[in-house]
Amino acid sequence: MTDQRCPWCLGDPLYEDYHDNEWGTPCFDDAKLFEFLLLEGAQAGLAWITVLRKREHYREAYDGFDPNRIARYDDSKIAELLQNPGIIRNKLKVNSAVQNARAYLNVLDRHDSFSDYLWQFVDGQPIQNHFTTMKQVPATTPISDTMSKTLKKAGFNFVGSTICYAYMQATGMVNDHLTSCLRHQQLC
Repeated sequence: MTDQRCPWCLGDPLYEDYHDNEWGTPCFDDAKLFEFLLLEGAQAGLAWITVLRKREHYREAYDGFDPNRIARYDDSKIAELLQNPGIIRNKLKVNSAVQNARAYLNVLDRHDSFSDYLWQFVDGQPIQNHFTTMKQVPATTPISDTMSKTLKKAGFNFVGSTICYAYMQATGMVNDHLTSCLRHQQLC
């Protein structure tokens, strides 16, 4: 893509590819939504590019983001993960991945799909924003506030409103590509 992109991804081919092919594209796949939830939690307090560069290491370390396997991680496996230089070795974040896998499985016990559970917050349709500058893009919204509270009540961790809004952006629940970006029009 040679047309104008959102400025946050410029200058790094990995970031640009992520922007062009993934960020903001509506995702309804439970497995992919679970992966993004764990990655967004790992990102907390860091730049997204840091996690993006470690994504393949996370896939390997977290057994392909298999929630059934992650939910069974014990202290020994967590200690092993905390020694893995391919991921962010933060004990709270690693423990959160295990907790979130368990919460994810509990949600699936009560709902038809994780996708339906999450997309209910936007009535099943992406919110189409029309921002012209990055300054207009919010860090949180009332919807991300509600999502955060609901996920926390369901047992999820590292799901504050800012993380939830970034998650909504990444998974296409909101289209926050700037109007000058080619992807904005493609996703409307």
